[in-house]
Amino acid sequence: MMRTQYDVILVGAGLANGLIALRLRQLQPQLKCLLLESDAHPAGNHTWSFHHSDLSAEQLRWLQPLITVRWSGYQVRFPALRRNLDGDYCSIASGDFARHLYAAMGDDLWTNTAVQQVKPTQVTLADGRELDAQVVIDGRGLQPTPHLQLGYQVFLGQEWQLAQPHGLQQPILMDATVDQQAGYRFVYTLPLSADRLLIEDTHYVNQPTLAENTARQHIADYAKHQGWRLSTLLREEHGILPITLSGDIDRFWQQQRGQPCSGLRAGLFHATTGYSLPSAVALAELVGTLLPTDASTLSQHIERFARQQWREQRFFRLLNRMLFLAGKPQQRWRVMQRFYRLDAGLISRFYAGQLRLRDKARILCGKPPVPIGEALRALLNSVEPGKKK
Repeated sequence: MMRTQYDVILVGAGLANGLIALRLRQLQPQLKCLLLESDAHPAGNHTWSFHHSDLSAEQLRWLQPLITVRWSGYQVRFPALRRNLDGDYCSIASGDFARHLYAAMGDDLWTNTAVQQVKPTQVTLADGRELDAQVVIDGRGLQPTPHLQLGYQVFLGQEWQLAQPHGLQQPILMDATVDQQAGYRFVYTLPLSADRLLIEDTHYVNQPTLAENTARQHIADYAKHQGWRLSTLLREEHGILPITLSGDIDRFWQQQRGQPCSGLRAGLFHATTGYSLPSAVALAELVGTLLPTDASTLSQHIERFARQQWREQRFFRLLNRMLFLAGKPQQRWRVMQRFYRLDAGLISRFYAGQLRLRDKARILCGKPPVPIGEALRALLNSVEPGKKK
């Protein structure tokens, strides 16, 4: 029996590969594209958020149907600062994203499909079947690597139906007035409707672990303190986002061995916030213009794209070292409080990863909110492996 030859197989139906699949359906519907997912449903159990200013007008145009909810502005809260900032903030719920994937991919979306081995032009399934393609893109998340020094943003989120309206008009992206504990901790809250909230207990920590029962109690305590009457728990989500401190980009890509990859597996995420949607959108556009092509060419283009982002985020990695290496973990909130006092335009460019030279100077000028000696050591430790002084 002849084996089906695909133009592209996408391994892992998360955000990055899901966006690639949708963009290919829009730009090149004639391509034979297969999307594989090991779980029972694509897209997992996540909420992906981004600032309107993170994307171009064209990117927003094709992404618009996927957006679950949009707010005008957001707020942050710190012990000595409470601030409302302008600019649309948007979220995509994984359930809505999954529905778009089902509609667009039809029989070319295989769920409950475990993968044993991934190669640039072939996928071996757990049941022994082999699938061939001109290119295979691996989007199964960040693989263990000794070539990146990481901190972590870990969180547990719960979506609640409330017994009465909560009164929030905007998301609270950071409420760091809570007990800090072992690292920088804040509560992130999205008002999904007048009486429905997503509340996340979030920590910037050195190890990718979170005491889940403690986090659940934190959410209950926080809701009570805010006067919100929790009624029905609708769902729960967990996350571990990498925060890059430094790394050897050459060895990181040598580890890929020419395998086209996407998302976290390609190191495509904001080094400080962990947000990955803007990079995933840009990569989907890139792949959509490159295919059909061979696996080696695609891998080279993806690597070039990721290396460019790595270079552009060098300053963010420096800031991360300030956050994680300078001062006591429970005092990290002081760094963030100082940052959110800055100009609103600078903050917007920070999230978009588009800081100007004067923005960087403004962030670093003045007395740092951590011990000066430790701050200097973190700043001077800016030569990463693989870089020459």
